[in-house]
Amino acid sequence: MAGVGKLLKQAQKMQRKIEALQEELAQTELDVSSGGGAIQIKINGAGEFQSIKLDPEFLKEDAEFVEETLLEAIKEAAAKSKAFNEEKMGDATAGFQFPGMM
Repeated sequence: MAGVGKLLKQAQKMQRKIEALQEELAQTELDVSSGGGAIQIKINGAGEFQSIKLDPEFLKEDAEFVEETLLEAIKEAAAKSKAFNEEKMGDATAGFQFPGMM
């Protein structure tokens, strides 16, 4: 059963590493610009939106165009945050293997 103890210690170490990484992700701010700079979005690595700024001139455009552009910018920011999060989490869990798992 020595293998179980080693596995438990390894799991605890990974848990501490993931907790520290989650804090780091929450503090990491990503900037996304869309519509030629008309939309500025800040989102953290945990996927929480921090701010959205719109150029006043952009708001003078057709409402449907503004809505579509804003939606695409939000989707882009969410995707960027998700990719960043997955990359960092992959780094944190690299090398940890459960016996019998891939």
